[in-house]
Amino acid sequence: MSPPQSAPLAGLRVIESSLLGPGAVTTHLADLGAEVIKVESPSGDYIREMTWPIVEGVSLLHLHIHRGKRSLVLDLKKPEAVEVYLDLVRGADVVVEAMRPGSLARRGLGYEKLREVNPRIVFCNISGYGATGPYKDLPAHGIAFDTWAGLVKPERDDEGFWSIPEHPSIGMHAGPLFGALAILAAVIRARETGEGCAIEIGQSDAAAYMDWYRSESWKAYERPESEVTGNKADNYERREPGTAGMRGGVRYQIYESKDGFVLFMASEQAFWKNFCEGVGRPDLFERWPGSRYADHARGNRELQRELVEIFRTRTTAEWVAFGTEVNTPIAPVNTPKTIADDPQFQHRFPWLPASELGADQLPFPVKFEGEELPRPTRAPEVGQHSEEVLRRVLGYDEERIARLRAAGALGRTRDEDA
Repeated sequence: MSPPQSAPLAGLRVIESSLLGPGAVTTHLADLGAEVIKVESPSGDYIREMTWPIVEGVSLLHLHIHRGKRSLVLDLKKPEAVEVYLDLVRGADVVVEAMRPGSLARRGLGYEKLREVNPRIVFCNISGYGATGPYKDLPAHGIAFDTWAGLVKPERDDEGFWSIPEHPSIGMHAGPLFGALAILAAVIRARETGEGCAIEIGQSDAAAYMDWYRSESWKAYERPESEVTGNKADNYERREPGTAGMRGGVRYQIYESKDGFVLFMASEQAFWKNFCEGVGRPDLFERWPGSRYADHARGNRELQRELVEIFRTRTTAEWVAFGTEVNTPIAPVNTPKTIADDPQFQHRFPWLPASELGADQLPFPVKFEGEELPRPTRAPEVGQHSEEVLRRVLGYDEERIARLRAAGALGRTRDEDA
């Protein structure tokens, strides 16, 4: 596999003003080769100190979210710094405001001002609850978007205290992903028409949208049963809405293996038949052949007890190999810790090493056949690339940079703070 002549997003320039997790909206773009310039205040984005683990003094959150980006310090309280920001916008495709809506406008850098200097600019705000609605000014962190969207079930401990359970974070990851998709759609149109646009996304919206199946199931069940039923395999009887309806499944269920757990998914009759013949139990198929599609044998405890004993006879790896051999769907049940040992994971996710990025990280998950995506660089220190950006991107000479520094537009350098 050889490097491409240019990265997929080579030539796309993005100016990012962000705090904390929403800055991930441009991580996807940077991973694909876009030039992302993160404009920071002199104090910097305090993401570097947030959450855990802290790796050699810097948070994993920063090391991942801001990999592949350049950091430029501008004190936007200074008019000279605002002018530099506008100069950046003149040659950019995208401006991302990954913080509360209106943050840039309060510095004289709202969308209307930006489009005056660059009519093709795509402006994207990504915030907690979006730019409208009663929660638009409500401060929040990532888990709030998931609790708001109904994704996190409160847990009570042995002492009777309620707590946040372990859970996958959805809103703080899905919001940036949808934002990146919308940005690229807007850039394509801007390059065709010469007209940019303003877009905004709430991470809470993204969390709810990612869980559309459950919320839409509840909504569908508000209609009369004459209009909305269960499926044919369940004799059209309604199950619990969404994925809650999986609890009673038997042919589609989690089973304990000899050394762990597997997910068995023979809800199609053909897969079920393959399984029964493969384990030497054609009698199970003859007795409970099931429907052609979507038949989980719901509530069939007698069959479930048979399957419990069968699945205990092999290891997880042996069951996965068996599934491939006889053509029946069986998957390993991993944890965030054990997934790194899974052979499929190891094949698909070559770690980006800590020696390069400060912490071991996963690469961008989409593969371009015959190409290698650019290797991301380590997340920057505050203002690490200020002078480089001013010289290379804006073409400022030493005299102009010195004037900006004297005016305080660039904040204080590391040497001055030492």
